[in-house]
Amino acid sequence: MAQLVKLQDYISRYQINLKRYPSQFVRLKQIQWERMKKEWETGAEIEQWEHESEELEKKQRNPFFKKVLSFSLKKKDEDFGQEELEHNDELLDEASISHSVTDEEEMPEEIMTLDFEPNILYRPQTAEELKRMYVDQLFHFQLKWASSTLREKSYVEPKYQRDSLLRTLTQNLPDSYLLFYYPILQLKKAPIEMGVILLTPTSCLCIQVLEEEERASFIGSGDRFWLKKVGTTDKKVLSPLISLNRMESILKQLFTNDQIDIPIHKIVLSRNGYIDYPGSAYGVQFIDKRKFPEWFSHLKKNPSPMKHMQFKAAQSILNTVQTTSFHRTNWDTKIEEKDMDQ
Repeated sequence: MAQLVKLQDYISRYQINLKRYPSQFVRLKQIQWERMKKEWETGAEIEQWEHESEELEKKQRNPFFKKVLSFSLKKKDEDFGQEELEHNDELLDEASISHSVTDEEEMPEEIMTLDFEPNILYRPQTAEELKRMYVDQLFHFQLKWASSTLREKSYVEPKYQRDSLLRTLTQNLPDSYLLFYYPILQLKKAPIEMGVILLTPTSCLCIQVLEEEERASFIGSGDRFWLKKVGTTDKKVLSPLISLNRMESILKQLFTNDQIDIPIHKIVLSRNGYIDYPGSAYGVQFIDKRKFPEWFSHLKKNPSPMKHMQFKAAQSILNTVQTTSFHRTNWDTKIEEKDMDQ
């Protein structure tokens, strides 16, 4: 599952510690999947798992246990999306090496306070059905990580619970992908809403989404407006290339200032419509309903672990984001720690 690093202007746990959270997410996901799968197979609740994530963190600081742990987790999850998980041991090492994290470094308090404990809500008939139940609960947990810390919280618009593109990206892409979903950057005291930014281990994808009516056709051009056709109705819409080029320009400036060398690719995406662009637009991919399945399938197959330059790019963006949140009361914090995932 791609990691939801930033959602709109919500407070994110990844802002607190980008060094630790990506690998923490991978370990937590693997451990709780194993617990849930074993509970389903045996038909009995497993009571000894709820603190395993915490014990795992302690062992992770020991170099000997780190090697054993990587092998153990890889062994456990051979039936949970093997193409996604087979590089997780490399991912953990890369995350630690990239940020020069020492074994003695203490874990931030936020990391230890929010356990993900999925429940079997009904009795699935197949392992595939169980996986879907698990992934759906993990998606809601990701939204909590992307909108709260131990001390702060942001109000999440209900639409994100039902956002099909957000679910598609987070639930189907590898763990090594870092997702910024319509983040708001603060540049020269002015907030600027971006589109979708997807940091893969080897590149940065700037995605401008063009999804309106089902089967709408968009006739593109180099002008300020495109033509949208739905049946016999024609309507002018603002060219997505305007905001897409602005995204690219902003990210190039950020990356240049922070000495980050990572290629930026521009994409106009329409999963439910058609895009016709006479001529050519330099450096832009148009992914519509016809091309989406093949493009997305290729995107899912990237086997690379997380990279140092990818982390630097993510941190560069996080250093510029706008955040709107409120401080939680002590009472709210205690309730959250107890009931977050029940």
